[in-house]
Amino acid sequence: MADVAAAAEVLAAMITPALLISASGTLVLSTSHRLSRVVDRVRVLAQDAERLSSPARSGQGDIAYSHAKRALIIGQLTALAQRAEILRSALAALYMAIGFLVATSIGIGALTLLHFRTSWPAVALAMLGACALLWGSVLLVREGRLAIASTLEEMQYIRSLVSGVPRAEQGKNLPADEKR
Repeated sequence: MADVAAAAEVLAAMITPALLISASGTLVLSTSHRLSRVVDRVRVLAQDAERLSSPARSGQGDIAYSHAKRALIIGQLTALAQRAEILRSALAALYMAIGFLVATSIGIGALTLLHFRTSWPAVALAMLGACALLWGSVLLVREGRLAIASTLEEMQYIRSLVSGVPRAEQGKNLPADEKR
């Protein structure tokens, strides 16, 4: 009976990392989707840039708006490049977390099967997996902040279009306490 209880204990210990593996997998899916959105956004900006540089620019009579749009595109591309690099690093960290957590499960089984009386290898693997998961999460927070900043910049550009004042002109005629 003691063998059954010990086996159940080992199996429970091996399955415990599965919860973190599942969480890591969900974050991988979400991060992959975020990376796809970055790629889609770059493609849209490329089309906008091509329209700006084409000789037959329809409705592009105002030079100030053309310059403002170019500045927006350059800023957006810079932010998107940063986001893509952060997302790449986050994916690598999350894949490492999954690998370490799977190794933890295997390590627990191997240590038990080989009757080792030490548990530090499995604990070390679990800690590495948890740290990789934490680092991936920190990177995703950083990327999310960049995404919000980029969206706010684009919203400001749209406001300038709606208000009829080019972004470069905004704030020139405002009192010093109203300028941002």
